[in-house]
Amino acid sequence: MKLNLTVQPRFRLNFSPLVWILLTLMGIAFVVAMMRYAFGIGVISDLSYSYPWGFWISFDLFTGVAISSGGFLMAGTVYILRIKEFEPLLRPSVLTAFIGYVMVAIALLVDLGQPLRIWYMMIHWNGTSVLLEIGICVMLYLTVLAIEFAPVALEGFKLQKWAHLIHKFIMPFVILGVVLSTLHQSSLGSLLLIQPSKLHPLWWTPILPIMFFTSAISIGLAMIILESSLSSRYFQRGLETHLLAKLARAIPIVLVIYGLLKFSELAVAGDLGYLFTSGAMSILFWAEILIGVVTPIVWFSIKENRESANGLLTGAIIVLGGMILNRFNVSWFAVKHPDPMFYMPTFMSNVKYFPTLPEVAVSFGIFAAGILAFGLAAKYLPVFEDEHSPQAHAGD
Repeated sequence: MKLNLTVQPRFRLNFSPLVWILLTLMGIAFVVAMMRYAFGIGVISDLSYSYPWGFWISFDLFTGVAISSGGFLMAGTVYILRIKEFEPLLRPSVLTAFIGYVMVAIALLVDLGQPLRIWYMMIHWNGTSVLLEIGICVMLYLTVLAIEFAPVALEGFKLQKWAHLIHKFIMPFVILGVVLSTLHQSSLGSLLLIQPSKLHPLWWTPILPIMFFTSAISIGLAMIILESSLSSRYFQRGLETHLLAKLARAIPIVLVIYGLLKFSELAVAGDLGYLFTSGAMSILFWAEILIGVVTPIVWFSIKENRESANGLLTGAIIVLGGMILNRFNVSWFAVKHPDPMFYMPTFMSNVKYFPTLPEVAVSFGIFAAGILAFGLAAKYLPVFEDEHSPQAHAGD
């Protein structure tokens, strides 16, 4: 049986300055990663036993998982809720999520002390560890995303029959994906519940899983807007402004709920006094709230901002900036670290850490690879609605 795997001839690989920049960042990251595998993690990183979590965890894991939440939001909206008008946003969102989770997996292979043992958790289960649930959910959801995106790849290789076959049985995988994503988006917050004495009271709360899931929804909506806005400009295609405006209208609602949960919990716990008396922690908290909650609520409440391309892009960047700061705060900046000699908890005073250039280079290289992968997929595969094959939806 001979398969035709010819890519559409209208596509040409264009080595633009942006592509060369991305390739350069990837090359630097590859060299640094090889040094890490050859000589150990200490050669390229400033991490230690007293400071095991730093830039990689905050940027690659906590941020990477959050910005990938648009995939399950769009899949659930289109397939489960059957709101078909959002279908033009489905494939790019699933692609973004799929690439995002691949980036997280690659980053973990550099961050883990024993990367070759990453699969051990599948045979040596620790039933009391939240990391077990996170690991299983991430691996399973990555598989689900691959299945959800498979019809797009098959259509790109002119295998419409196989694409339609997978699409015909996609619903169970979509439901599983929504459940898995809901579980591990919230369980990233559950992971921090074990350190009530280490995480600053402005961030530690027993409802951290709910806070993480709620904020992930706003991040996912903003990421869909950002991805659509940037891809429309780079690929010179039309922008689905009418659809993105509806997503932008939902963002203030989600953020109001998030803000109410945040301040209500602080009031119930009796921690409101920390809002203005915690020095740098108070500044970080209010920066996160003003940038990631208050400003987007006001911005997207204005109709003109929701219905203009520049307004949508600006608002999405603001939301992502504030919520990414939240992920950095809760996983890095606001975490106490023990003094290596006396094991005295201090807020980043006796234990010093600052990300090294190789650490940053690895993350930037992985991020560059994700951007390049999205660009190649969008260029060579029918990712956007106007490129869909009509056979793919026959019989829906």
